[in-house]
Amino acid sequence: MLKNRVHIVLLLLLTAGLITSCGEYEKILKSRDYAFKLDKAMEYYEAEEFVKAGTLFDQVVNIYRGTIKADTIKYYQAKSYYGQRDYILAGHFYGELAETYLNSVFVEESEFMVAYCYYKLSPRAELDQDNTYRAINAFKMYMMKYPTSERVSESQELINELSDKIVDKSYISSKLYYDLGYYKSAIIALRNSLENYPETQFREELMFLILKSSYLLADNSIESKRMERFQSTVDEYLTFNSEFPESTHFREAEKMYDSSQKTLKEYTKN
Repeated sequence: MLKNRVHIVLLLLLTAGLITSCGEYEKILKSRDYAFKLDKAMEYYEAEEFVKAGTLFDQVVNIYRGTIKADTIKYYQAKSYYGQRDYILAGHFYGELAETYLNSVFVEESEFMVAYCYYKLSPRAELDQDNTYRAINAFKMYMMKYPTSERVSESQELINELSDKIVDKSYISSKLYYDLGYYKSAIIALRNSLENYPETQFREELMFLILKSSYLLADNSIESKRMERFQSTVDEYLTFNSEFPESTHFREAEKMYDSSQKTLKEYTKN
């Protein structure tokens, strides 16, 4: 019984504290004392209450435009949104700082963070990679502009990671045609992926899928195109086998080669 009463009292105290806190914050939002509002914004930021901090920085950023505090406020506005994981607005505000306050001590970091926000927005490989390309380009621009920066090494590592994702995307997209049974389109897409990324970790798999797509295309072709397409399959097998003679796909590749050769011999007899 006593324990329940203690819990109720603690809950009431917590609720009262929240109400008081919300009431104080509402007063700050309505205040015309912008110096006070800026101080509170910094307090909320230091306390990692990024939503409250960001809202207050939004209210004062234009008030202090043209003053010596302008770039600092813009910087913490961006950091507040980054703290909220709102990488779109954070990147936007970092970009505004870099473009507007060219002599600010925060410019270099802001230009890096623009790229990093794109990096955070880069989705998994299956999805559209526009932000991945934006991140790569932004990191490259940063490295060109600040070649001696301590962040150059990190930027290169992130570019490599993002580039791997684009290679993965190329593989996934090209393989989709094969999975859907569009073998003619699959051959084109798989070849393009190989040409664009010849050092890809998926090289063996891509070449095998080209071979298999060629075989399945030939096997399902109309009579007038079968001979030509089975010959293409034989050529693909020879290319694949010369590069990956110990492939895990060896047995399946051999079967397609033998079947293609057998069919070609039958056409030769006729």
